[in-house]
Amino acid sequence: MTIRSRKHHHVNHLAALIAATLPALAAAQTSDGESSVDLPEMVVTSKAEVPYKADKSANTKLTQPLLDTPKTVQVIKKEMLREQGANSLMEALRNTPGITMQLGENGNTSAGDTFMMRGFSTQQSTFVDGVRDLGAVSRDVFNLEQVEVVKGAAGSDIGRGASSGYINLISKLPTLNDETFVTLGYGTADKSNLTVDINRQLGESSALRLNLMRRAGDVDGRDYVDNSSYGVAPSIAFGLDTDTRVYLYSQHVRQDNTPDGGIPTIGMSGFYNANAALNAGGKVDRENYYGAKGDYERIDGDMFTLKVEHDVNEALTLRNLSRWGRSNNDRILTGINALNANGSTNPADWTVARSRQVVDQENEILANQTSMNAQFDTFGLRNELAAGLELMREKQLNRSYATSAQTIDGVAYPAVPLPPGNLYDPNAHDALGDPYKTGAYTDGETKTAALYVFDTLHLNEQWALNGGVRFEHFRTETDSVAIASNARVPGSGYESGDLTSWNAGVVFKPQENGSIYLSFANSMTPPGSGNFALVADSAASSSNEQVGLEPQETRHVEVGTKWDLLDQRLAVTLAAYRTENENQVSYDSFAARYFQEGKTRVEGVELGVVGQLTNFWQVSAGVAQMNTKQLDQASFSANNNTVSQNTGVRWSPDLTATLWTSYTLGDLTLGGGARYVSEQDRVIASGVDTSTQNMPVIPSFWVADAMAAYRLNKNVNLRLNVYNLFDKEYIESLNNSGARARLGTPRSAMFTTELTF
Repeated sequence: MTIRSRKHHHVNHLAALIAATLPALAAAQTSDGESSVDLPEMVVTSKAEVPYKADKSANTKLTQPLLDTPKTVQVIKKEMLREQGANSLMEALRNTPGITMQLGENGNTSAGDTFMMRGFSTQQSTFVDGVRDLGAVSRDVFNLEQVEVVKGAAGSDIGRGASSGYINLISKLPTLNDETFVTLGYGTADKSNLTVDINRQLGESSALRLNLMRRAGDVDGRDYVDNSSYGVAPSIAFGLDTDTRVYLYSQHVRQDNTPDGGIPTIGMSGFYNANAALNAGGKVDRENYYGAKGDYERIDGDMFTLKVEHDVNEALTLRNLSRWGRSNNDRILTGINALNANGSTNPADWTVARSRQVVDQENEILANQTSMNAQFDTFGLRNELAAGLELMREKQLNRSYATSAQTIDGVAYPAVPLPPGNLYDPNAHDALGDPYKTGAYTDGETKTAALYVFDTLHLNEQWALNGGVRFEHFRTETDSVAIASNARVPGSGYESGDLTSWNAGVVFKPQENGSIYLSFANSMTPPGSGNFALVADSAASSSNEQVGLEPQETRHVEVGTKWDLLDQRLAVTLAAYRTENENQVSYDSFAARYFQEGKTRVEGVELGVVGQLTNFWQVSAGVAQMNTKQLDQASFSANNNTVSQNTGVRWSPDLTATLWTSYTLGDLTLGGGARYVSEQDRVIASGVDTSTQNMPVIPSFWVADAMAAYRLNKNVNLRLNVYNLFDKEYIESLNNSGARARLGTPRSAMFTTELTF
């Protein structure tokens, strides 16, 4: 059995001591004046760290180096995010292909980090240190060591959901050194940034770390829209460099923003309206704000974590992690809907209908994870095993509001005034009323108990088998109140069951620096797993969240190859995959009812390159080609008694690409990058004349960024980032009706001073 010590520093210190002592011994003479025996020269070397490239995941469930892990895993390190001046998770995820943003339903704008990955919605598959992170929040990267993107069905890794993978955010934790890193930034739109990262060694084996963040400013290219946030993340560790390590850490974030409802799509390429006058209208000013001064978004997020690690011996490590987290999102936003020419051909008379949307959501999570990593021999074959027990309780409460006039339980509620806005000259001071609380709500809870085991069996130096299984019992309960027949009607839902998720793979290493693999995996998605909102079982309902439905199952197969080139400084990966999700609710026009027959199939190829081309030239690039289809997916419209067949998947471009590179010339570093997204379909029904559909697609676009940094001395580094270098106007996200869009940020800049001491 080969034992790999985790205490590399002890080995390095010992080797350094020997290296320093041997020359003196070799030169020493005996007491009789004769020279002692000459000893060979010992040279101690260590592998230099590559800024962009990670060799291993921080996820202890992935027991092998990334080179030998039979799935697509991308690690986005803080060094690259720092060069790019990235502040948010969505900005960080621009470094991986195959991810697109979402805007939301017709009048509503999605809250927080909302994105698609490989054809499936993925915002419910965001994790922090391996624990699911709930909440309609926009996540900041100030307290992150790295962002890990795992692609492909991953139910055995994380449990329910995960049809196309998950995002795992790795927190910064204390280390045994004294270091302070500060960034001070100021940019266009009066944006200001401050981050502080302080690490202090308290004793021989203990340390304290404190990360702080403050950001404020307007939004480039938008009137009235602004953001303000601050964060505090303290952590303390005991027993560092010993067999037992204890980490206690927390994170607290507060945001106070003016949310952005976007602008009407009139005049944009692909816009259509049945009114000939409107169809000939021009674009609105991209800075137009259609909301009210009273629009707001306030987000609170808190989490506390206790992690304990113990090395039983060199081959066995035990861990326990406990987490409590809570987030609140309180938001009122003005949405924009239908256009109205008001019988006039004069654009100055045209208006846009407005709505007032509310998000009032609370999320809470309580989790405990116990895990182990072990190395051992079985019949002379090396095993590397990860196993664990996970217990979790997740809760989400959503309160409902309304603006229309209605009488509920005998109480009359007048209509909230929502005057239309002038299409080309909106007034942010128009009197718009605030929605009232109806008393309706959905309060859901899911409890989970899961047991998992993964093992890598090394048959020889070239072949390895990788497999794992997760047994999970879940129970989802929903308590709700709905408004029906002018009364508040209580309701409830209950669903429980057992899920089995698995993965299996074989890895062949033709060379020490390369691997070829074939892997299979699945994931299970039971009703209510995304938003804890169960609805009554009904043959007339198209909802996938009905009580009694079978879980959706995703099956995934992937074949790929990975190589570490240029003396292991550059990682190159290539993978082809096929993912199929079945048991989706679809409409049977012969039986005139809904049942579980629909499928979504995604096939693609992905290429990635990350690392160093030379000692001074860094690169991170990725290209993803993807083909998405919906099979046997039909829906019924009661408005016109028609059945429509969906064949595509919204917001899933055929081709995406991303690039970031930098080159260092002495104290000067120059860098830049680009990202490309091909057309994204909004209209996915077959047999539809897309020329009559309002904005059937998001047009393809590419955006370029640039960076220049100059190191004044070992303590001060100056950096200038320019975003959207060529001032490209493009649609970043579109709502489901095509009525409104959010444009990408125009040319903007941020100047940052970095201080290290």
